[in-house]
Amino acid sequence: MAENNESGAAPAKKGKLKLIIMLVVVVILAIVLSVAGTLWFLGDGLPGMGDEESEAGEVTEEAFVPSSYHQIDKAIVTTVQADGRQRYAQVYLALESTDQQALDSAKLHMPLIRSQLVTVLGSSDFNELQTPEGRSDLAIRMLSTVNQVLEQEGEPLIKRVLFRNFVVQ
Repeated sequence: MAENNESGAAPAKKGKLKLIIMLVVVVILAIVLSVAGTLWFLGDGLPGMGDEESEAGEVTEEAFVPSSYHQIDKAIVTTVQADGRQRYAQVYLALESTDQQALDSAKLHMPLIRSQLVTVLGSSDFNELQTPEGRSDLAIRMLSTVNQVLEQEGEPLIKRVLFRNFVVQ
Protein backbone atom coordinates (compact mmCIF):
# COMPACT_ATOMS: atom_id res chain seq x y z
CA MET A 1 0.00 0.00 0.00
CA ALA A 2 2.84 2.33 0.65
CA GLU A 3 3.95 1.84 -2.91
CA ASN A 4 0.57 2.99 -4.24
CA ASN A 5 0.69 6.26 -2.28
CA GLU A 6 4.14 7.15 -3.56
CA SER A 7 3.35 6.43 -7.21
CA GLY A 8 0.11 8.51 -6.99
CA ALA A 9 1.96 11.59 -5.67
CA ALA A 10 4.51 11.63 -8.49
CA PRO A 11 1.98 12.24 -11.31
CA ALA A 12 0.34 15.01 -9.26
CA LYS A 13 3.73 16.78 -8.88
CA LYS A 14 4.45 16.37 -12.61
CA GLY A 15 1.06 17.92 -13.42
CA LYS A 16 1.70 20.91 -11.14
CA LEU A 17 5.20 21.36 -12.59
CA LYS A 18 3.79 21.36 -16.13
CA LEU A 19 1.16 23.91 -15.10
CA ILE A 20 3.78 26.20 -13.54
CA ILE A 21 6.03 25.96 -16.61
CA MET A 22 3.11 26.74 -18.93
CA LEU A 23 2.12 29.78 -16.82
CA VAL A 24 5.70 31.11 -16.85
CA VAL A 25 5.89 30.67 -20.64
CA VAL A 26 2.54 32.47 -21.09
CA VAL A 27 3.64 35.38 -18.84
CA ILE A 28 6.98 35.73 -20.67
CA LEU A 29 5.19 35.60 -24.04
CA ALA A 30 2.73 38.27 -22.88
CA ILE A 31 5.58 40.55 -21.77
CA VAL A 32 7.44 40.12 -25.07
CA LEU A 33 4.31 40.83 -27.10
CA SER A 34 3.53 43.86 -24.95
CA VAL A 35 7.00 45.35 -25.51
CA ALA A 36 6.86 44.57 -29.24
CA GLY A 37 3.41 46.14 -29.56
CA THR A 38 4.48 49.24 -27.68
CA LEU A 39 7.51 49.71 -29.93
CA TRP A 40 5.38 49.14 -33.00
CA PHE A 41 2.71 51.68 -32.04
CA LEU A 42 5.24 54.29 -30.97
CA GLY A 43 6.60 54.19 -34.49
CA ASP A 44 10.05 52.86 -33.77
CA GLY A 45 9.21 49.50 -35.31
CA LEU A 46 10.72 46.30 -34.13
CA PRO A 47 14.48 45.94 -33.85
CA GLY A 48 15.86 44.41 -37.02
CA MET A 49 12.84 45.42 -39.08
CA GLY A 50 13.93 48.48 -41.06
CA ASP A 51 11.40 50.90 -42.48
CA GLU A 52 11.52 51.47 -46.20
CA GLU A 53 11.34 55.23 -45.71
CA SER A 54 14.22 55.42 -43.24
CA GLU A 55 16.40 53.11 -45.33
CA ALA A 56 15.80 55.19 -48.45
CA GLY A 57 16.71 58.35 -46.56
CA GLU A 58 14.27 60.37 -48.66
CA VAL A 59 11.66 61.16 -46.04
CA THR A 60 12.76 62.89 -42.86
CA GLU A 61 10.43 63.74 -40.02
CA GLU A 62 10.10 67.39 -39.17
CA ALA A 63 10.70 68.22 -35.56
CA PHE A 64 7.71 69.59 -33.67
CA VAL A 65 8.08 73.30 -33.00
CA PRO A 66 5.60 74.68 -30.44
CA SER A 67 3.84 77.94 -31.15
CA SER A 68 4.60 81.10 -29.23
CA TYR A 69 2.13 83.89 -28.65
CA HIS A 70 2.20 87.64 -28.17
CA GLN A 71 -0.87 89.20 -26.60
CA ILE A 72 -1.65 92.74 -27.68
CA ASP A 73 -2.49 94.33 -24.33
CA LYS A 74 -4.62 97.24 -25.50
CA ALA A 75 -7.89 96.58 -27.29
CA ILE A 76 -8.39 97.69 -30.85
CA VAL A 77 -11.49 99.88 -30.72
CA THR A 78 -13.14 101.64 -33.63
CA THR A 79 -16.52 102.59 -35.03
CA VAL A 80 -18.26 100.43 -37.60
CA GLN A 81 -21.07 101.57 -39.90
CA ALA A 82 -24.36 99.68 -39.69
CA ASP A 83 -27.49 100.89 -41.55
CA GLY A 84 -26.47 104.54 -41.31
CA ARG A 85 -25.65 104.29 -37.61
CA GLN A 86 -22.30 104.20 -35.94
CA ARG A 87 -21.58 101.09 -33.88
CA TYR A 88 -18.53 100.17 -31.84
CA ALA A 89 -16.24 97.21 -32.24
CA GLN A 90 -13.65 96.19 -29.66
CA VAL A 91 -11.18 93.38 -30.26
CA TYR A 92 -8.41 91.97 -28.05
CA LEU A 93 -5.87 90.09 -30.16
CA ALA A 94 -3.01 87.66 -29.83
CA LEU A 95 -0.45 86.78 -32.51
CA GLU A 96 0.75 83.20 -33.00
CA SER A 97 4.00 82.09 -34.61
CA THR A 98 6.46 79.23 -34.43
CA ASP A 99 9.28 81.71 -34.99
CA GLN A 100 10.10 83.86 -31.95
CA GLN A 101 11.82 86.39 -34.21
CA ALA A 102 8.49 87.03 -35.97
CA LEU A 103 6.84 87.86 -32.65
CA ASP A 104 9.74 90.12 -31.66
CA SER A 105 9.43 91.89 -35.01
CA ALA A 106 5.69 92.31 -34.49
CA LYS A 107 6.36 93.89 -31.08
CA LEU A 108 8.85 96.28 -32.67
CA HIS A 109 6.43 97.36 -35.41
CA MET A 110 3.30 97.31 -33.20
CA PRO A 111 2.32 100.98 -33.73
CA LEU A 112 2.16 100.48 -37.51
CA ILE A 113 0.41 97.12 -37.11
CA ARG A 114 -2.21 98.58 -34.72
CA SER A 115 -2.90 101.43 -37.11
CA GLN A 116 -3.48 99.02 -39.99
CA LEU A 117 -5.65 96.73 -37.83
CA VAL A 118 -7.87 99.66 -36.76
CA THR A 119 -8.38 100.44 -40.45
CA VAL A 120 -9.27 96.82 -41.26
CA LEU A 121 -11.71 96.60 -38.34
CA GLY A 122 -13.26 99.98 -39.18
CA SER A 123 -13.85 98.98 -42.81
CA SER A 124 -15.76 95.85 -41.77
CA ASP A 125 -19.53 95.53 -42.01
CA PHE A 126 -21.32 95.40 -38.65
CA ASN A 127 -23.75 92.67 -39.73
CA GLU A 128 -20.88 90.47 -40.95
CA LEU A 129 -19.04 90.85 -37.64
CA GLN A 130 -22.01 89.30 -35.85
CA THR A 131 -21.62 85.98 -37.70
CA PRO A 132 -18.91 83.35 -37.10
CA GLU A 133 -18.02 83.41 -40.81
CA GLY A 134 -17.62 87.19 -40.72
CA ARG A 135 -15.33 86.98 -37.69
CA SER A 136 -13.17 84.28 -39.27
CA ASP A 137 -12.96 86.39 -42.45
CA LEU A 138 -11.89 89.35 -40.31
CA ALA A 139 -9.16 87.22 -38.69
CA ILE A 140 -7.88 86.24 -42.15
CA ARG A 141 -7.85 89.87 -43.31
CA MET A 142 -6.06 90.93 -40.12
CA LEU A 143 -3.46 88.18 -40.61
CA SER A 144 -2.76 89.33 -44.16
CA THR A 145 -2.49 92.94 -42.94
CA VAL A 146 -0.01 92.03 -40.18
CA ASN A 147 2.03 89.92 -42.60
CA GLN A 148 2.04 92.73 -45.19
CA VAL A 149 3.52 95.10 -42.62
CA LEU A 150 6.13 92.55 -41.53
CA GLU A 151 6.97 91.68 -45.14
CA GLN A 152 7.48 95.37 -45.99
CA GLU A 153 9.90 95.58 -43.08
CA GLY A 154 11.73 92.42 -44.19
CA GLU A 155 10.71 90.41 -41.13
CA PRO A 156 9.44 86.81 -40.74
CA LEU A 157 5.68 86.27 -40.95
CA ILE A 158 3.05 85.53 -38.31
CA LYS A 159 1.16 82.22 -38.45
CA ARG A 160 -2.25 83.29 -37.10
CA VAL A 161 -4.22 86.14 -35.54
CA LEU A 162 -6.36 85.02 -32.61
CA PHE A 163 -9.30 86.81 -31.00
CA ARG A 164 -9.04 86.86 -27.22
CA ASN A 165 -12.18 88.94 -26.80
CA PHE A 166 -14.58 90.26 -29.43
CA VAL A 167 -17.36 92.80 -28.74
CA VAL A 168 -19.62 94.64 -31.17
CA GLN A 169 -22.48 96.90 -30.04
